[in-house]
Amino acid sequence: MAQEIEIEFKNLLTEEEYHKLYHFLPFKSVELIDQTNYYFETDDMSLKQQGAALRIRKKSNQWTLTLKQPHPEGLLETHDALTDQEANLWIQNRMVEKPETTKQLTDLGVNTSDLVYLGSLTTRRKELEYKGATIVLDHSLYYDQEDYELEVEASSKDQGLSVIQEIMTACDIPERKTDNKIKRFYQAKLQSE
Repeated sequence: MAQEIEIEFKNLLTEEEYHKLYHFLPFKSVELIDQTNYYFETDDMSLKQQGAALRIRKKSNQWTLTLKQPHPEGLLETHDALTDQEANLWIQNRMVEKPETTKQLTDLGVNTSDLVYLGSLTTRRKELEYKGATIVLDHSLYYDQEDYELEVEASSKDQGLSVIQEIMTACDIPERKTDNKIKRFYQAKLQSE
């Protein structure tokens, strides 16, 4: 599917809360997934100014270029598959146009040639299905930072909110304002400069 609407709820965790959740739900029985996000932006941050973000994700030896844009129900994600060679060219600032994401970027007034590679964020992820939603435990590393996060991906806002509140209440975890990974990445990048 080239496009989808992503509805998710996030909450940053302490390391102790991460381990509490790991034991509260059956995460021991699911495989650990390593994935790396490679982020791209224009010099004048035109994607960020429009609430959008562009990344390549390497997961299970597959490369996917994804543009995320605001949508009334969550985020509109536009995807294109990349070969190993294409992904490596992108990371070397030699962008290869792809049909779906290039169309969306053009609609945002962004030329592929104006994009630059910013850096990467690696996540060690565990995910499982729970009450009709996907529950994700992430441990992310970027620059000199690391963080822990709970994500709930659902088919509706009501369902996602209900599931994340139930889990956080059961594990006595406070709600925290949680920026998405790319915003946390940008913040760490600014601090490192």
